[in-house]
Amino acid sequence: MPPPSDIVKVAIEWPGANAHKHFLSAFVSSWSLSGSEQFALRYADGPQLYITEQSRGDIKNGTILRLAISPARAARQLLERIQSHGIDARLEALKELAKLSADPTFAAEFINMEGIGTLARLVESGTHFGEMLAFTLTAFLELMDHGIVSWDLISLSFIKQIAGYVNQPMVDVSILQRSLAILESMVLNSHSLYHRVAQEITVGQLIGHLQVSNQEIQTYAIALINALFLKAPEDRRQVGALNVCLYPQEMASSLAQKHLRSIILNHVIRGNRPIKAEMAHQLYVLQVLTFNLLEERMMTKMDPNDQAQRDIIFELRRIAFDGENDPTGTEKRKAMYTKDYKMLGFTNHVNPAMDFTQTPPGMLALDNMLYLAKVHQDTYIRIVLENSSREDKHECPFGRCAIELTRMLCEILQVGELPNEGCNDYHPMFFTHDRAWEEFFCVCIQLLNKTWKEMRATAEDFNKVMQVVREQITRALAMKPSSIDQLKTKLRGLNYSEILRLRQSERMSQDDFQSPPIIELRERIQPEILELIKQQRLNRLCEGSCFRKLGNRRRQEKFWFCRLSLNHKVLHYGDLDESPQGEVPFELLSDKIPVSDIKSVVTGKDCPHMKEKSALKQNKEVLELAFSVLYDPDETLNFVAPNKYEYCIWTDGLCALLGREMGSDLTRSDLDTLISMEMKLRLLDLENITIPEAPPPVPKEPSSYNFTYNYS
Repeated sequence: MPPPSDIVKVAIEWPGANAHKHFLSAFVSSWSLSGSEQFALRYADGPQLYITEQSRGDIKNGTILRLAISPARAARQLLERIQSHGIDARLEALKELAKLSADPTFAAEFINMEGIGTLARLVESGTHFGEMLAFTLTAFLELMDHGIVSWDLISLSFIKQIAGYVNQPMVDVSILQRSLAILESMVLNSHSLYHRVAQEITVGQLIGHLQVSNQEIQTYAIALINALFLKAPEDRRQVGALNVCLYPQEMASSLAQKHLRSIILNHVIRGNRPIKAEMAHQLYVLQVLTFNLLEERMMTKMDPNDQAQRDIIFELRRIAFDGENDPTGTEKRKAMYTKDYKMLGFTNHVNPAMDFTQTPPGMLALDNMLYLAKVHQDTYIRIVLENSSREDKHECPFGRCAIELTRMLCEILQVGELPNEGCNDYHPMFFTHDRAWEEFFCVCIQLLNKTWKEMRATAEDFNKVMQVVREQITRALAMKPSSIDQLKTKLRGLNYSEILRLRQSERMSQDDFQSPPIIELRERIQPEILELIKQQRLNRLCEGSCFRKLGNRRRQEKFWFCRLSLNHKVLHYGDLDESPQGEVPFELLSDKIPVSDIKSVVTGKDCPHMKEKSALKQNKEVLELAFSVLYDPDETLNFVAPNKYEYCIWTDGLCALLGREMGSDLTRSDLDTLISMEMKLRLLDLENITIPEAPPPVPKEPSSYNFTYNYS
């Protein structure tokens, strides 16, 4: 009779005692310990968290637990020890506290005993240095991260002390790292603390920490800059490429903006190879927050009656048409303006200001157009004139394209959106130029004009062109160009013909289409391919494989060989003195298991030899290659494959023997590859022929069958 599902078998250890299998009170009595309420169970491996009523349901069969003093007792003892006079004893207590503080059960007990206030006073006293201070800050941060205590309770003297560690020119790396993390948490979790931290820490001081070689310090420094930037009031943010100044007077000059950008580029992006995931995320956050400075202009509608705004449109007209003299008459001037605005590609020829009343992109589109006209004047004039002089209906409307392109770029770069958690999609090229956004627009508008000509598009094809341009831009950004010039190179290789080729290639790799006839064909082919894969797996099992024996003495390697009989009815296996060079005869394999006796195949943590307490338990690579055959009567044959390929071959083959589904990554890959090849072969004669979504309708029955031939 199988045991109930809510009962698991575990091993419990106590330092200096043998393992037992009893209730907690039985452990305490058998080990001559008094007061079961003074003890608790913790995991022996990993984070070593306490077992609670809420978490005991997560315990798995074969888990190793450790008997430890209860969380309340541990908190009380540590609180006394960290206030002791002995330096060594205090250091050991703080070290243990830093480790235990990650446990929510212990943290709740320690906080209830006013432990956080004690740690804060130790920091404020300024008497802790080196390792002792590092462990104190680590414990403080871990305890606060549980969210039990509000950050608003932190005193100003504590903030000043932490800020002092950040502002010191020479401070221990571990102390600096934890101080930056604490300040970041203060800013993100408390509006009132933001103002206090911003008074103590300047972005200029944080820039210094970006110039060090330690990537973790750089990451925490950028994270604090991002936090200050994210929580800064709207009136304290400045518009500018990668200008993350919180107080305008601090970094108002373009020189300071350029300095920050160049530091990030040279010391963070180019100075770290490779860039770790957390650093990449912080750079992505900084990129998004920087582009969010454009949101105000993006959401600002143009006022058709605002003369200053209308003057910008007049300036665009003047630059494009070389400041031609305006006619004297009002009607003639109005007619000329209408003609010029039409050649500029605006939708509303009479009053182009109306084109900028939709948000997004609002006034941001006009800003982009003016930057192109002034900074890249030759390019601007060329685009406008070569399209305004065409009479074949293939002219590219510059104004309409610029407005729609700005909206598209805002969507691609998430302008106005908060950063996504876990996203690392930053682009190095935006850190290489003081006006990266505007330069990006200038490159893309030239791409749009070029693609329009390659497609020989007309006004009716506007949306199709924009779809192609979006694909060109997103594909180029996915290549992570390191500069604006490299972006231009990538885009030159992604012309319209290349986009068509890529689309065709991707359609073919996705079994061409998703129409019902193709899906039906795939379903008919799949069983044949699965049977082919199954036979290949079984043939490989018949050839056999060599496995390594892993015991307590891993330095003395032993080998054993296993293979399937040719009739697929018996597994033969046996020990070998050394790794074989070829196939091992059945006669040398002394042991065997009838396939009919095999009950199941288990993998990974479910394997009996992976549940044992050994060095293997901590080896993730070995864990991923382990599998076991369970057979009658309650016996197991344990495997550790030499590599992932052999693991997939054997687990698939054994599942096929048992009539179960082959679910390895290798099977999925082989299935996709073989089906794709077979589909392409069968559809070869239908290339460039549109396959209908549904079969043709059956014609109606004829009114009579007099047309049939009468053989009589």
